[in-house]
Amino acid sequence: MQLLKDRILKDGTIKPGNVLKVDSFLNHQIDIQLLNEIGKEFKRRFADCPITKILTIEASGIGIACIAAQYFNVPVVFAKKTQSINLDGEMYCTKIESFTHKKVYDVILAKKFLTAEDHVLVIDDFLANGCALLGLLDIVKKSGATLEGAGIVIEKGFQQGGQMIRDMGVRLESLAIIDSMTDDSLTFRD
Repeated sequence: MQLLKDRILKDGTIKPGNVLKVDSFLNHQIDIQLLNEIGKEFKRRFADCPITKILTIEASGIGIACIAAQYFNVPVVFAKKTQSINLDGEMYCTKIESFTHKKVYDVILAKKFLTAEDHVLVIDDFLANGCALLGLLDIVKKSGATLEGAGIVIEKGFQQGGQMIRDMGVRLESLAIIDSMTDDSLTFRD
């Protein structure tokens, strides 16, 4: 998606440790016009799938998933990283290690929001090592729902996550795949 690649080159910054900071438009401050185009692109790429739910993880994936859900006309459910007093009933649970936070989260989702009748599209902002996506796929599997695919805004193609997910047979659509990244430049896969 050229619009996204251009925006990454214009406003993204590279931090030590292969961290791409896109907080000015994607995951801190959100450019709604750009997200609207991202949502349209996910709908175009998964138009052949009978999606009934979009699944993501808090926090950065929620805005992206909500905009995309408008085009699928389906609800968004998101896995939570913390237990709270207003969560009740049975939960799906999994563990996810965050690449950027260097922390393992116990992630939960109420069973009443994801069932065996659902056809799920997983959406997230980044794919690096694949830990968050693997955790979400685990929740889909535990629910008995049908996984239709995963939509990722930015994939770090030089890390193993994308290949690992594709090797599992998962339909993975990444809107921008970064092939290489150094302290002062990055290149995209065509």
